[in-house]
Amino acid sequence: MQFPHEREFTYTRAYRGPIRAVIFDWAGTTMDFGCMAPAVVFQKVYDKAGVPISMEEARVPMGAHKKVHIGLIAQIPSVRRRWVDTHSAEPTDKDVDTMFEDFVPMQEACLSDYSTLIPGTLEVVAECRKRGYKIGSTSGYLPGMLAINLADAEKQGYVPDATFGAGDVPRGRPFGHMVLRNILEMDVSPVQSVVKVDDTLTGIEEGLHYLVGPYSRKPGECRGERAFAKSPKRRPITCKDDQISRGRHRSRTRPRRRRSCAGTI
Repeated sequence: MQFPHEREFTYTRAYRGPIRAVIFDWAGTTMDFGCMAPAVVFQKVYDKAGVPISMEEARVPMGAHKKVHIGLIAQIPSVRRRWVDTHSAEPTDKDVDTMFEDFVPMQEACLSDYSTLIPGTLEVVAECRKRGYKIGSTSGYLPGMLAINLADAEKQGYVPDATFGAGDVPRGRPFGHMVLRNILEMDVSPVQSVVKVDDTLTGIEEGLHYLVGPYSRKPGECRGERAFAKSPKRRPITCKDDQISRGRHRSRTRPRRRRSCAGTI
């Protein structure tokens, strides 16, 4: 499966200097270990449409705007075949609109059930602030959903300096509009001094559109152990154990090169 608007250009990065800001993703990176909240609801809306999907299928486009995500699930060959078998027709934009209308209230109703911060988040953010980094954040959620996450996170001690979701910009991921809004809000310069941290391919692509330092975030992974992929058990993470790892944007499971939370790029 391919995402629309794939990159048709390459990058030449030359910035060498201090990190000035870190922009974190939300679900799956700082809270909601395993990014369960949206995945569970994607399954529910497809169940309602008469085409049950697996958790793996629900996760394939993770990170995109939620309406786009629903449409991309319908493009997965296995889902598309089941849809045609059930409805005797290809899924349409109207079908996606209907499922998205169902998705919004379902998602808002259960978000707080999955809003616990991932172990190590507060420590990592504290270390970043100690080093003088501003803290931004982006999400594929709409404003109402993101407001719930923000309120739940504040109760647990996490308050980013800036937050923008897919509903706040003309185009969500993989485009970098949310990143740019964070940079403007936090008044950070140059843009190459900003690092984007995410657990999804589209989130890393979001950073690659504008930044020098997109990082693949492996919740629960320490010293090469793929705890996130192999075990549902929550593992504490620390800055020292390299919870932010430099990775290739096309690889979800194995970073090419690793580094601890560095102070420079």
